[in-house]
Amino acid sequence: MKRTKIVDLFSADMLGKEVSVKGWVRTRRGNKHVQFVALNDGSTIRNIQIVFDLAKFDEEQLKAVSTGSAIHVTGMLVESMGKGQTCEIQADMLEIYGGADPEKYPLQKKGHTLEFLREIAHLRPRTNTFGAVLRIRSALAFAIHKFFQERGFYYLHTPLITASDCEGAGAMFQVTTLDLENPPRNEEGKVDYTQDFFGKTTALTVSGQLEGELGATALGAIYTFGPTFRAENSNTPRHLAEFWMIEPEVAFNDITDNMELAEDFIKYCISYALDNCRDDIEFLNEMYDKELIARLESVLKSDFVRLSYTDGVKILEESGKKFEFPVYWGADLQSEHERFLVEEHFKRPVILTDYPKEIKAFYMKQNADGKTVRAMDVLFPKIGEIIGGSEREENYDKLMQRIEELDIPMKDMWWYLDTRRFGTVPHSGFGLGFERLVLFVTGMTNIRDVIPFPRTPGNAEF
Repeated sequence: MKRTKIVDLFSADMLGKEVSVKGWVRTRRGNKHVQFVALNDGSTIRNIQIVFDLAKFDEEQLKAVSTGSAIHVTGMLVESMGKGQTCEIQADMLEIYGGADPEKYPLQKKGHTLEFLREIAHLRPRTNTFGAVLRIRSALAFAIHKFFQERGFYYLHTPLITASDCEGAGAMFQVTTLDLENPPRNEEGKVDYTQDFFGKTTALTVSGQLEGELGATALGAIYTFGPTFRAENSNTPRHLAEFWMIEPEVAFNDITDNMELAEDFIKYCISYALDNCRDDIEFLNEMYDKELIARLESVLKSDFVRLSYTDGVKILEESGKKFEFPVYWGADLQSEHERFLVEEHFKRPVILTDYPKEIKAFYMKQNADGKTVRAMDVLFPKIGEIIGGSEREENYDKLMQRIEELDIPMKDMWWYLDTRRFGTVPHSGFGLGFERLVLFVTGMTNIRDVIPFPRTPGNAEF
């Protein structure tokens, strides 16, 4: 008999049918006449109850049906009289695939802290919480492709190994095949990277944006969606060393078009999750964040505020609120400042624009005032910045002037500058850290809990 996924058992037309299910045991309870097993196969937050009549089953065989064990059951799907479930399976056949020693299996029926579960990240997807988070993550990934594909964007694969540092931050993971114990050296005694695999210094990418601009200035509208890497020694609930980024780039879009795209995109993703992951979101709302659904629905109903950095700083300075980090024009705003504007002042998402050029990247288009650039950050409740983007500087001379001011080594960037020499056009784009989106939609508070196997300073387990 063909296996039925547990998620499909709850449709009305399955009642009264013989079914075959396979999964992992969550709990077992009962008495000497009947045993009840809660089974889950990862397809839904909901378990199916299996009823074992001990007149049909050997008690010794049922001993192996312990929490964590994997089993195959066939039986009749019937209406359940029990509280909390609509249907159950009256078991006729039991096959045990793999046992789980109750003395050693770490996920017994009790509450586990998220910190403990990070230590057993290879098993935590079997918990209700992480099953829900990972299903939502999967749905959001699909929604991202759906949104852009429906709007005529092309999915561009940008390189993971690069010789350029998009952000100019220098916090990159080096990639090399040289013998680290005894690297070749040049006449000056420095490591001779001409003998390395690529013939130069290379690293894991911090962003696909620069290559994305090449795609947009040929295909019109592209998006990237892939892993990015930052070698920042940041042990915070908001930073990972390896994370996923979505980066659309659109030719002929100005900053206003860019803001509209960002708002439409993020609302689409949230709406898709609410429509397709309702059970999982309701579970997280109940267990972790009682305001989660209300907050998600509130974002969908809100028009995002458009606010200049200058006006934002003025609001913060006049708020009378004591911040840990001082606020002044020219300061790089911190999460506490961003969240004040969103959560306390406007009570809805804010798109902050026109930042001082000194605190933003070299490629952002300069405004006529000579002091600010056409940057935009989308600020969200609970998160702070969730999207960062800008209109790009398309003028070759202005871009070169900025590169020289910042002393950015551009010898390997001739290809990027060519887009400003051959048929330059206005263009804009942004970057969304995928895990920050998942963090917002799930209501989790630590970014390490929304990626299956987090990579952070000192941690590359699993």
